[in-house]
Amino acid sequence: MKTTPGDAAPLDASSHEPLWVRAAEAVERRVREGTLPARSRLPSERELCAQLGISRVTLRKALHHLVERGVLRSSHGRGWYVAGGEEREGREDREWPNSLESFTETARRKGLVPSSRVLRAEVRAATLDEAEEFGVAAGTELFLLDRVRLLDGLAIGVDQALTVLHLAPALTATDFAGSSLVEVLSAAGSEPVHAESMIEARGCPPDLAPHLDLGEGAPVLVMEQAMTDAGGRPVLRSTLTYRGDRYRLRTVFVRGQG
Repeated sequence: MKTTPGDAAPLDASSHEPLWVRAAEAVERRVREGTLPARSRLPSERELCAQLGISRVTLRKALHHLVERGVLRSSHGRGWYVAGGEEREGREDREWPNSLESFTETARRKGLVPSSRVLRAEVRAATLDEAEEFGVAAGTELFLLDRVRLLDGLAIGVDQALTVLHLAPALTATDFAGSSLVEVLSAAGSEPVHAESMIEARGCPPDLAPHLDLGEGAPVLVMEQAMTDAGGRPVLRSTLTYRGDRYRLRTVFVRGQG
């Protein structure tokens, strides 16, 4: 088979990362190495699928992710191109997406390595309040996951998450030191697509301070999120406590007419 400068070997089947993530990393690596220069056209989707050993659906998810990150750009009817330097610079100030992303997805978009130190991963019965929140019977098994979230090995925050175990039975067998809770839920058909969030400044509680290398009462940002799937079913509740000096939320407000 004829090869081109952008050729890639099939993806590592032993990796636990989703196929689209591995595909995106393989393409981006060639961009960084210069095998795919700025403004060059990528091989056709058919060629890329053959090179990487994936389906077109998986490939397109990977390519759209790289467009979101500013690595690639698409041209309708013409294909996919490596973004120019000025296009990437225009994305560097974008701290947070306009769409719902997990901690892991945001880290990858920014070119950082996400990891976690698991503090607690256990199954327990839902209280009356939790049962009402998730729309299940009291006593239903819930999966509780507390982690210190790290970027490039640096502690950024503590993530305390709660979900219903039967939504994704594989939760108990997953090593969350390197895996994404949102991706496990999504793979089981319970993808969070909508989140109601509240963010406020607080003093760091004493039980979390050592995990964030902070003193008790030091400034932190706390994000409370309640996530639902496409059908409006509650699938995940989380409390993320970020170090105030290592987290920044950037958003846009538009004044309405009238």
